[in-house]
Amino acid sequence: MTEHTPEFGDKPEEPKPSGDGLGAGDTPPSGVSSQQQSAHPGPSQQPTQPAQPQGQPVGQYGTQQYPYGMHQQPQQTQQYAQPWPGYASGQATQQKKSGRGLVTGVAALALVCGLVGGGVGGFVGYQLGGDSSTGASALDESKPARSASTAPQGSVQQVAQKVLPSVVQIQISSAQGSGEGSGIVLSSDGLILTNNHVAEGAQSGRLTALFHDNRTAPVRVVGTDPKSDLAVVKADITGLTPAELGRSDDLAVGSQVVAIGSPFGLSGTVTSGIISAKDRPVRAGGESGSQDTVLNALQTDAAINPGNSGGPLVDMDGRVVGINSAIYSPGTGQEQAGSVGLGFAIPIDQARRIANELKETGSATQTTLGVTITNAGQPGAQVRDVIPNGPAQAAGMKPGDVITKIDDRAILDADALVAAVRSHNPGDHVRFTIGGPGGERTVDVTLTGQKG
Repeated sequence: MTEHTPEFGDKPEEPKPSGDGLGAGDTPPSGVSSQQQSAHPGPSQQPTQPAQPQGQPVGQYGTQQYPYGMHQQPQQTQQYAQPWPGYASGQATQQKKSGRGLVTGVAALALVCGLVGGGVGGFVGYQLGGDSSTGASALDESKPARSASTAPQGSVQQVAQKVLPSVVQIQISSAQGSGEGSGIVLSSDGLILTNNHVAEGAQSGRLTALFHDNRTAPVRVVGTDPKSDLAVVKADITGLTPAELGRSDDLAVGSQVVAIGSPFGLSGTVTSGIISAKDRPVRAGGESGSQDTVLNALQTDAAINPGNSGGPLVDMDGRVVGINSAIYSPGTGQEQAGSVGLGFAIPIDQARRIANELKETGSATQTTLGVTITNAGQPGAQVRDVIPNGPAQAAGMKPGDVITKIDDRAILDADALVAAVRSHNPGDHVRFTIGGPGGERTVDVTLTGQKG
């Protein structure tokens, strides 16, 4: 089964109101475009055609965006043994065909060589016979001593050695197909952090964890939060190596990072790159595109592909700084595309809080402002409605206000406001810059939380 992903991209001609996702009664941000489809692996779910998105978050780049984390394939296409899990039979067939082409090419080359050899055979034979005892061959040299060098501190090799034991492949199987995602070990007794669009495969199938030491164990869901695209699951196993969680607030653009996961079912795959950007508003859709989310994402050029979702993005000290969740891909068809150097991860500062709540209560609290918003005809997010008794009303916000800045962060559209508010914790005190008919003003707001 080919997995489909919602797009992020074209700004609609007439923006519709979208909620900031941060208050009771808020209208969620607008959906994905008509070409987008659900990224989760749930085999029983059929793709739908969601609504067009608003604004230009990361979507200004083009088409497919979200969660290119799950890779799955229908069981009926597995007509022969596959060397790597997750590789579709069509791809393997193509490889076989290319192999036959290679054999044909070799035969043709041999024929040409034979024709040429007829004229120069005596000379070649003489040369081979005369020089056979004079050349030295590398094959005759003895194997060198085993390398005694250790991985340099802060190298990709050293980071991989530290983090690999804490990365899990999550396998999904159902009557309609199979798929893979990734996860991060949180505790020695089997708690695992992953994406919601990976864990939701349990709704119609079975989850199994494959660990670095090749042990496997069944997995059950502890808690999920579709709005943040995070989930905590539990494997029945002990003796695991928990990952070390870092922080994302002090990451600098250009910092080196390493991504680890199971792209296309290839468990334990390590790639490296840098932090390309921070605070990137990224739309992400859940089951059938109905669970609309906006992530305040870290952008990286480390290769992230289908199957990487839920795996760690780590710094050069081997500490988790993000949860790999989405990629941008220019393809417009229904095929799973690969990395083009635009990957997105949930910052660990947000993921840590959400994961702790999921572990304790099974659900998570979303930071709320208490407004419904839409794109303005200028840079900023326009307040459409103010929720009674919410933090926005308490701060004096009114319909028609255009929010242009949160603290020092510029707000360009509605998605940017959603991402910025969700990057904070309930109880944070934030200063909003507002433009409107009465001129520019600032208001201080104490954000609150609401259970999702």
